[in-house]
Amino acid sequence: MSFKITLKQMLCVAGALAITGTAQADPQLQEAMKNPDNWAVQAGDFANQRYSKLDQINKDNVKNLQVAWTFSTGVLRGHEGGPLVIGDVMYVHSPFPNKVYAISLKDQSMLWKYEPTQDPNVITIMCCDTVNRGLAFGDGKIILQQADTTMVALDAKTGKEVWKVKNGDFKVGESNTNAPHIFKDKVITGISGGEFGVRGRLIAYNLKDGKEAWKAYSTGPDDEMLFDPEKTMTWTDGKMAAVGKDSSIKSWKGDQWKIGGGTTWGWFSYDPALNLVYYGTGNPGTWNPSQRPGDNKWSMSIIARDLDSGKAKWVYQMTPHDEWDYDGVNENILADIKVGGKDRKALVHFDRNGFGYTLDRESGELLVAEKYDPTINWADKIDMKSGRPVVNSKYSPAKGGEDVNVKGICPSALGTKDQQPAAFSPKTGVFYVPTNHVCMDYEPFAVDYVAGQPYVGATVSMFPTPNSHGGMGNFIAWDADKGKILWSIPERFSVWSGALATAGDVVFYGTLEGYIKAVDTSGKELWKFKTPSGVIGNVTTWKYEGKQYVGVLSGIGGWAGIGLAAGLEKSTDGLGAVGGYKDLAKYTELGGALMVFALPDNVATAAAEKTTKTQ
Repeated sequence: MSFKITLKQMLCVAGALAITGTAQADPQLQEAMKNPDNWAVQAGDFANQRYSKLDQINKDNVKNLQVAWTFSTGVLRGHEGGPLVIGDVMYVHSPFPNKVYAISLKDQSMLWKYEPTQDPNVITIMCCDTVNRGLAFGDGKIILQQADTTMVALDAKTGKEVWKVKNGDFKVGESNTNAPHIFKDKVITGISGGEFGVRGRLIAYNLKDGKEAWKAYSTGPDDEMLFDPEKTMTWTDGKMAAVGKDSSIKSWKGDQWKIGGGTTWGWFSYDPALNLVYYGTGNPGTWNPSQRPGDNKWSMSIIARDLDSGKAKWVYQMTPHDEWDYDGVNENILADIKVGGKDRKALVHFDRNGFGYTLDRESGELLVAEKYDPTINWADKIDMKSGRPVVNSKYSPAKGGEDVNVKGICPSALGTKDQQPAAFSPKTGVFYVPTNHVCMDYEPFAVDYVAGQPYVGATVSMFPTPNSHGGMGNFIAWDADKGKILWSIPERFSVWSGALATAGDVVFYGTLEGYIKAVDTSGKELWKFKTPSGVIGNVTTWKYEGKQYVGVLSGIGGWAGIGLAAGLEKSTDGLGAVGGYKDLAKYTELGGALMVFALPDNVATAAAEKTTKTQ
């Protein structure tokens, strides 16, 4: 792998920085992202679109895909995220103990391997498996966010440590599962531990040396959240308005905001033109809503922050006073689309609560909010004037009270979609969304906070959505302008894999029983392959020496697969997922491998020649 050209560019930019003092985009990452042959960031771009311009593999020849090579990570737990590809090197990560491999694409040999030393006790405070959602690349470094809250920068050529920082303390229930993201000269990371009373925050570090640039909490005083009471805006009464002084503290009882959750373990996106970073916050501390009256701001929210300062420009709370564990951490996809007949710089968010939101990403204005699974029953609709859900009291644990089992809530705590990211095709203007089709019974109970101990306060049982197709998932196509499902593919289990859309008019996704599937833009299945284990990884694609490849991690686990991954058997264990997904054991087993696919040489050559002729 050569850095010569981009290194020269970086040195020129470094000289400019010394003169202007202005933060600039990392030149190596920018150069890598310009070339669609690479997959240089977890989502393929800063906008979280998960779209590739590669089209050698297309709807006509994808049926010919075959295994090109495989690589074992040596770990048998849930494998989320996906590999990075820069030039002729691939970087692969694993779940705990968070190994990192640099692999030569030429012969699949390991150029280097990094395995951090971590206290295995961190596993006991990871609620939903020991997953890790991937690596980041920039400034000649590979950034790894470890489970124990250590973030380390590795030399991309050698694997040697460059710098290392800690952003939490696992002894009080804090951990990390998120992928770090590099935007401009900063590394952005979050924190996990909403089930342990962890106070969520987003943290920015300097890419060069790992020094903290800013930290913004999800709850608490304005100055600690980096909120300006007069300038940070939110949607209310049909318009954007200032949040006002102490917007978070006023929405909590006493000091509960200190253990208020709002963790930040999902995906982050960035608009360079607006210099805004977007992310979501998780559930408020304790699942028992009776113990924390108020809206519990700013848990369950989308927040837009200035990348350089961390100051919040706008915020929108999807699920005030959450009663169902509908974390708001899912990806925010940035797309320039027409909404209501107007060109909009849109942000599209498929929330755990079952509603698909379209907002103006510059102003924060709420544009669309509709169910992306029609069986959702906890709320009838989103009131577009207030932006708040119209809750159905029949499915309200808060109204039922403590020790009352509220039955038949849809969706379950897993949400209609968890963190598994959707894809957007600029070519079709359509969003392709992996979803859950699962409901639950929910019984809250009183719980005391003890640092480092579970702070849940609810017993949950999960099951397939009644009176439906019998399965636990769908893969759907979504119109973010109309708030409408265009088509839907039923699946036996939740679709827990990240989707990929390509210029070849092919959309890929994986299934919990282990298939990687390819469909066309109308939803017609074109190809599938059964991998050794369940797929909860995100499908990616790249090109090397003229041939396009598709890859995905195979390794059952995550929240849906926690029963298999951790050997749990009680139906309410795994926060209710063990019983709901008990039949997974009939279809798959533990694994940990990267599966790579390509077209046969003659088919790939023919596709390349056809592309050349049409250019």
